[in-house]
Amino acid sequence: MRMTLAVLPEQYTIHSFSPNAVLPSEVFAQEIYFIGKTPEGLSLVIDSDVTLDSLEQEHGWRCFEVLGPLGFLTTGLLSKVTSTLADEHISIFAMSTFDTDYILVKYNRLNLAIDALRKQGYHIIESQK
Repeated sequence: MRMTLAVLPEQYTIHSFSPNAVLPSEVFAQEIYFIGKTPEGLSLVIDSDVTLDSLEQEHGWRCFEVLGPLGFLTTGLLSKVTSTLADEHISIFAMSTFDTDYILVKYNRLNLAIDALRKQGYHIIESQK
């Protein structure tokens, strides 16, 4: 099966907050956002156009969406993509939803990531979301 990855058009920022932080309502109005919370902290990935007062920020990420839906019986997909990128020394930030996976790479490494994935047989498209 030939896997298709869509490159989302937005740039994203990864924010770090204290674990008890209250996020502003504008976060929840965005088309795409990801929240992860542990006892140590709260992480948020959101469109870079949204300005937030977080403890730390890492700007300049682009996102690949694995086009699915993917079943829970699908194995090794994220591992294969991330291994391909690791072989090219491309750092990633991975996120998963019920239906699919998302892989963020720094914007200045995007073209290298696309080339590496295409060499491994992945179909890469530009998303118009």
